[in-house]
Order: sequence, then structure tokens, then C-alpha cells
Amino acid sequence: MSHELKKAVPSASGRAGSEAVAATVTSVIADIRERGNAAVREYSARFDNWSPEQFRLTADEIERIVATVPAQTIDDIRTVQANVRHFAERQLASMHEFEIETAPGVFLGQKHNPVDAVGAYVPGGRYPLLASAHMTVLTAKVAGVERVTACTPPIRGEIPAATIAAMHLAGADEILLLGGVQAVAALAVGTETIGKVDMLAGPGNAYVAEAKRQLFGEVGIDLFAGPTEILIVADHTADPLLVAVDLLSQAEHGPDSPAILITTSEAVGRAVIEHVDRLLPGMPTRDFAEPAWRDHGQVHVVSSREEAFGLADEFAAEHVQVLTENPRQALDSMRHYGALFLGEGTCVSYGDKVIGTNHTLPTRGAARYTGGLWVGKFLRTVTYQEVRNAQSSAELGELCGRAARAEFFEGHARSGDIRAARVRGELPEWAL
Repeated sequence: MSHELKKAVPSASGRAGSEAVAATVTSVIADIRERGNAAVREYSARFDNWSPEQFRLTADEIERIVATVPAQTIDDIRTVQANVRHFAERQLASMHEFEIETAPGVFLGQKHNPVDAVGAYVPGGRYPLLASAHMTVLTAKVAGVERVTACTPPIRGEIPAATIAAMHLAGADEILLLGGVQAVAALAVGTETIGKVDMLAGPGNAYVAEAKRQLFGEVGIDLFAGPTEILIVADHTADPLLVAVDLLSQAEHGPDSPAILITTSEAVGRAVIEHVDRLLPGMPTRDFAEPAWRDHGQVHVVSSREEAFGLADEFAAEHVQVLTENPRQALDSMRHYGALFLGEGTCVSYGDKVIGTNHTLPTRGAARYTGGLWVGKFLRTVTYQEVRNAQSSAELGELCGRAARAEFFEGHARSGDIRAARVRGELPEWAL
């Protein structure tokens, strides 16, 4: 019989807060749409205390900034980006264009056309998130996107040099030192000096996420993102300390980040709780991790691995880490997750930072209907068709006429009629 050793704290509705965020975002977008650069500069000064003459960094400025980054950091960025590039290139290679002849002279084909321009948002605020530059900028460039405009906010009034280096090395065509709703809105609607993009990608805070939601349709977006989530499936073979450390690794993302354990062993579950309680007071990121665990942490005890996988599928979590005797069983047993991390040698932090798969993943159950960011998100799969054989065109025309009239679409039917009639050397009755 399954039971909970730790439950999440029932949260208040949050609707008032969400409505306030939405109202603020609506106002900012409308103002930037109307006043352009002037509005962008005002919001940047208000929210980030940052209002330079030009938000776009010049090539010389980028070179000087990158030169301040320690050599080891640059080497690490290059290594991680090589991992991301390699995986993205393999994804691209798996997407095949083709052309087939379905009937004599009837050719149908598929092509993959990259998006022309992408805005890549790399969060800043409290921490420089270099990895988001790899995941957005580099993946878009592998897909063949012609113009990638990357943007990130200053951190406490300072230029995040390592983030700028990551954007530059990933292949960003333009880099803006600009953050928040003002950055996302400027990229989506365009201003006097900031070129409009076709798609927005990258994570952000609640305001950035809401801005992407409101702008979706006018531009494309990668995902509707919520707080980072981790779910660990563990059995009696799991090391409770390892489980506790990995849960807290994701809880530090923010005070609303769920950290969930599903285990077949009550002893493991209790030991994990004890380790978390012991480790939390000494965590430098305790101010985020502690409320995340207190309010959103859960520990479920179930009777079997099959039940554990089934419950995990109900959560459809962003990151699912499998610490069981046979972790690869999850590949056959689970369907709903953003990404799987199999075995004790693997952890979600590898996926977040270094291993090469993309870390922009579905949250809040969205894994039931979508995967994460990948090279294919920056491609538009389009089709084409050509009928070269007159007899095949006539046969299709007759079929189209009948099919369209069954739906009372006379105009469609006549497009088929006229082609069939031309092959027979006569006009259709309605054309006489």
C-alpha cells in the first residue's frame, strides 16, 4: 500500500499574484510597442538599474569582456559546447528530407527550413546561467538559424562576463546586455535598433515566462516554462545521501521548485529526509532550497517498481532520475517525462550544465504533450507537391471533385474538374 512520508504544503491559489504579473507584463509590452527604445531604456533603468546608450555590445566590447574570463572557464565552456553541439548535430542528422513518387508523375516531398531569426534569452539576476547560452544559441545555430540575437541582464549592475563569453562562443550574431520583459518584448515586436525575431527561446522568471505566453502567436516560443522540477525513482539499492544531494541540487533553483522522491523502500525514504534536514542548514543556497523542500518536497513510498514508474508517469515531471537496480527498465516502463537520468553515475545537474542534452524541458505536466527544446524546434518541417503526369492529374482531379462536393466546397471541386477536363480535351459543363 502506498503512502506519503512527506507531503507538499497546500499552496494558496496564487491567482492574485499571477494576475498582477500578467497585468504588469501587458503594460510593459504595450508601452514598448508604442515607444520603442525609450520605453526599453526606462524599464531597464527601473528594473535592472541599467541604462547604457546602446544595449547591443560591439565586437570590440565583446572581445574585451571575453578577455577578462579565466582561461579555465573558457576551456570549460568550449568543452561543454562541444558536447551540446555533438548531440544537436546527431539530432539534425536524424531528421531526413525526402521525396517520393506516389503515383506516376506525382511527387511529394518534405523539407526542413530553419527559422530566420531567434531571440535567445539567457537569465541572469542572481546567478549567471552560462548553460542556457549553450542550449539556446548553439542549438539554434546548429539548426541553421541565420540570425540569433542573445540577451542577458546585468547582475547587480555588473556585466556577466562568463555569460557573454558563452553566448559569443556559441555563435550569437548579436548580444544585448538587456533583461526581463523589456528584452523579450523588444525582441518580439522590434524597436528602432533591436531587430524583430521570429521565435523566442530560453528560460526566465515569472515575468519573462508571462511575456512569452502573451507574445506567443505573434512570435513562436520554445516552451511554456514553470519552476524547475526533479523527481527521483529509487528502490532499496539507492544511496539515501546521493538521493538527498540530488533532490537539493534542483531545489536550489527557486523556492517554488518541486523535489519529489518515489521509493519502494520506506527505510530509504526516511533516511533521505534525515539527510536533507541535516544538509539544508549548511547550503549556501538555503534561502531557495529550504522553502522549496519545505513547501514542495514530497516523499512517496510504493509497493513495487512498477507502481513507482506508474506514479512517476502521473507527475510527468521535467527531470526524472532513476536510482534502481535496473534503471534502464524506465525506458520501457515510463512515457511521460522531460528527460530521464539513469543510474547513480548520472544526475540532473549533468543535464543542466555539461553532458550535452538540452536542459530546456517541459514543466507542470507539459511532458504529457511535448518534449524539450531541441534542434528540431528551430526548424519548420514543410511539404511540397508536384504532378507532372497528365493522366495522374486527371485522376486526382476527378477524385478531388467528388471529395470536395461531399463537403459542399464547389470551388475546390472545380479546381479538380478543370484539370481532369483539360486532359479529356473538353471544358466542364459549369465553365461553358
